[in-house]
Amino acid sequence: MEKVIELEILGLSSNHSQSGSFTLVLGEVGGVRRLPIVIGMFEAQAIALEIEKIIPNRPMTHDLFKSFATGFNYDIDRVVITDMKEGVYYAKIQCRSDQVDAEIDSRPSDAIAIAIRFGCPIFCSEKVMSEGGVEHFDVEEPQTKSTKSTSSQKFTAKKEPSLKDFSLDKLNQLLDKAIADEDYEKAARIRDEINKRN
Repeated sequence: MEKVIELEILGLSSNHSQSGSFTLVLGEVGGVRRLPIVIGMFEAQAIALEIEKIIPNRPMTHDLFKSFATGFNYDIDRVVITDMKEGVYYAKIQCRSDQVDAEIDSRPSDAIAIAIRFGCPIFCSEKVMSEGGVEHFDVEEPQTKSTKSTSSQKFTAKKEPSLKDFSLDKLNQLLDKAIADEDYEKAARIRDEINKRN
């Protein structure tokens, strides 16, 4: 079985480079690596409400999932961010009942919103952390420095000077723009340049 890394939620901040999205920053438990994931507004709200223990007037979708699972005696063992392809993350929710164990495909944002409702641990594969992880990600930055995106947003290709001429901060900004415009080719080149410097 592939090695997995336990994660904790470090913060959630508005993503100014992609309107209506947020950056969820997950940290390696006992380590220095961070996994920033761009998520939608609804999922960010679902995560924030549960972290702050705010009870909405009516159950949200993730609360409904918990009620449904509990009603049928299912428990969630853990969620695992299993893969990343072209900047899109994939996750599995591992659940069980007296009769059956099951794995459910999920977006990481939904899986994490469910994990915090069940109080279960969050993990990612070593492959995901190697490809998407960064060190010293500042959650307080007003502008995200996320190097990856959970959704298939489009990147726009523009001719620019050599990537070697840019600072690391500027490269991260360019990467965010590439992700927003779904220019995967450009994003890959920028990511490679960032990885060379880490």
